[in-house]
Amino acid sequence: MPVNTGGKPDISREKSAELYEKAKNYFPGGVNSPVRAFKSVYGTPLFIQKGDGCYVWDADGNQFIDFCASWGPLILGHNNAKVREKVTEVMQNGMSFGAPTALENELAELIIKNNKFVEKIRFTSSGTEAVMSAIRLARGYTGRDKIIKFEGCYHGHSDSLLVKAGSGLVTFGETSSAGVPKSFAQETIVIPLNDTEALTKAFEQFKDEVAAVIIEGIPANNGLLMQDPEYIQFLQNICKEHKALLIFDEVITGFRLGFEGAAGHYGVKPDIVTYGKIIGGGLPVGMYGASAEIMSHISPDGGVYQAGTLSGNPVAMAAGIAQLTELLRSGFYKDLNNKASEFAESIQRFATARNYKLKVFYVGSIFWLAFTDKGKIQTAEDIDPASMEKFKIMHRELLNRGIYLGPSGYEVGFISAAHTKIELEKAKRAIFDSLDVVFRNK
Repeated sequence: MPVNTGGKPDISREKSAELYEKAKNYFPGGVNSPVRAFKSVYGTPLFIQKGDGCYVWDADGNQFIDFCASWGPLILGHNNAKVREKVTEVMQNGMSFGAPTALENELAELIIKNNKFVEKIRFTSSGTEAVMSAIRLARGYTGRDKIIKFEGCYHGHSDSLLVKAGSGLVTFGETSSAGVPKSFAQETIVIPLNDTEALTKAFEQFKDEVAAVIIEGIPANNGLLMQDPEYIQFLQNICKEHKALLIFDEVITGFRLGFEGAAGHYGVKPDIVTYGKIIGGGLPVGMYGASAEIMSHISPDGGVYQAGTLSGNPVAMAAGIAQLTELLRSGFYKDLNNKASEFAESIQRFATARNYKLKVFYVGSIFWLAFTDKGKIQTAEDIDPASMEKFKIMHRELLNRGIYLGPSGYEVGFISAAHTKIELEKAKRAIFDSLDVVFRNK
């Protein structure tokens, strides 16, 4: 822990710390996903014991208002009764068959009837798997090999997308993980976000070689990098011009901004869309979809192979049916997004009144607290790495005040339907007090 900054006393993490030390014997770094290790913030990871509504409790009995929401999919909150009851009902008949079930049809119909951007879909077991499959489909459909992605966008940990940019306006990707062959990364061209010149030059340099351009619907894995509608329209136009496919990775934004996600938000029709955990109520699931014509290239109809024993498993399908049915209720998104905007704007008013260098970026029910005075942050380069020191202090202060955010200043937060005005007011007060500590120690 850092020296005392005059903030709240630290909560007990004794049991979590014991569990973490034990976990180090079993897992690399003691975790099964790197950000969980709390390397970007103070203290040892919290081991969560239970969640209900907008609250989680850790192994030491500390209670927190949760804005991580299992990294977004718990749009109804933790342990939602309708999701739990549907899952429990279906589990009585078995949990995995590796064979078709009527539940797959039911969830697919629910999605396709209410989302004009897909005509046919394929369920997978994760967002990473969905994106990996979408890339393979784009390559198989176009007969081309190269993919264009953007610096600051994360699309899962498949080899060809786990790359970063080198120097220069247009560059091949360089591996950002050991174990990724350079030959894989060299099929991926990485360019800056919000740069029409870079994208134009990429298509000129690799004419007739680009299978697809992939972008997060609204980039939300490296801050909340909201793009202008004109730029998104430009992406669609240049892809059409060069007969490349436009892929929206909506693992975070899909069914979160609205039932039609970022595609509906922008009014732009991608050629392929990928979705993630939110369609399974937080259970392991993913999905990709496109027109019937493009999807006809997927095996067994076409030559692009993709499979999965747990794809469309009945437990995840049951959770998805229950959750998406709730999302389709009249006024659901209007109420949720209004609640989120009021929350974000209240924090911004407080920071502005105190002349604190903080901007609250938000869209739909997603928000990001950035220690900056920039009016817009649209690229990875716009983020000042030094600002993360302020986030570390704030994160610690918020935990001590019963507020849980994801343990990285680059991660966004999520409002759920389970957050009531009472909890949001409590959270705002905690954020105000934490910001006072941050800027008192700047």
